[in-house]
Amino acid sequence: MTADTLLARITDYANRPNPYPLYAELREAGPVVRQTDGSYLVGTYHEINSLLHDPCISSDIRNLAVPLSGLPDEERQPPAFIRLDDPEHQRLRSIAMRPFGPPHSPGRVDALQGEITQITEELIDAFGDRKQIDIVDDFAYPLPVTVICRLLGVPREDEPTFRTWSSAIIEAADVRPGEDRTERERAGEQARAETGRYLIDLAERRRGHPTDDMLSAFVNEQDPAARLTPEELAVTGTTLLVAGHETTVNLITNGMLTLLRHPDQMERLRREPALMPKAVEELLRYEPPVHMLSRRTPLTDVEIAGTTIPKGARLLLMLASGNRDPRRFRAPEQFDPTREDNQHFGFGGGIHICYGAALARLEAQIALNTLIHRLGTPSLVEDPPPYRTSATLRGPRHLLVDI
Repeated sequence: MTADTLLARITDYANRPNPYPLYAELREAGPVVRQTDGSYLVGTYHEINSLLHDPCISSDIRNLAVPLSGLPDEERQPPAFIRLDDPEHQRLRSIAMRPFGPPHSPGRVDALQGEITQITEELIDAFGDRKQIDIVDDFAYPLPVTVICRLLGVPREDEPTFRTWSSAIIEAADVRPGEDRTERERAGEQARAETGRYLIDLAERRRGHPTDDMLSAFVNEQDPAARLTPEELAVTGTTLLVAGHETTVNLITNGMLTLLRHPDQMERLRREPALMPKAVEELLRYEPPVHMLSRRTPLTDVEIAGTTIPKGARLLLMLASGNRDPRRFRAPEQFDPTREDNQHFGFGGGIHICYGAALARLEAQIALNTLIHRLGTPSLVEDPPPYRTSATLRGPRHLLVDI
């Protein structure tokens, strides 16, 4: 095996349970490693951090020299703000943030604490007298999807519909070298279009009849400069819906798996619940929900660590590799819920740092704290568990636990 096949090996499903030895190989071969398909991998912390903050690095795939998709432009939905560069990225992100966080809505996330706790308790109550549960299907999926749907104003009876749409959107974005991605892209674009149409219709029903949710706030915005067009509302709402729960599912599931593998640390967190915020930060470093940013490209030739990455080349920032770089973190392969100076890439970085980071942190803290206090002495049924297909959004598809 040579370094120029690392991407193919990292994305090989056989390595999904433990890609970390491959990340170590990447760091040893790097900091920048060109692949056989012409893409460039970056796996070391300081170089990733530099590129995340470099205005010459674009998030807009329309700047790639070789298009990622085989779909014609007319079949593609407009890009979400997370796929755009400034100033358009900043404009749309700022509008999306108005009803969600500071400075316009500074207390919205904190105000959700009671509701998230209630949903968490109800999900665990529903376990009843069962002796075995699936952390994913019974808990980690329904919790964040319920929260984000309530934030947006989606009726509870429509929540299951989003699982199908969201899965298709996530599949379309997955990295699988050598595969014709046209059909996956087409299915993802169709799912985006259906989600967008649904959200526009829902928002229009709130026009002139505002309620306390984000879709209502978008459609009843009084400031002309802060209004979204119907097309922008569809794309932004879809992005918030998918990003608002898919990553949190992985954060909660990876977190519970890590604690089950470290029962001494689980017991410590039971005794010292005030440590949970630090533990969640460590989980974001140690087993992050997002392993790579695969849609970056230089707007001009960029030199990093002695390697020139040409304009328009595909650039992959391997966040999970950077999170375990020994040149940045002490004992990086060790799970340490008391770790200090933990500036991880669990939520990315730079201008595209995760929009919903505060909500994801709060959900994970409440979810994990409640689980470890109410499940007694849980144990894994299967280790490693079966994983989702995605190498980008990496997490167990099921996590069976005896309770």
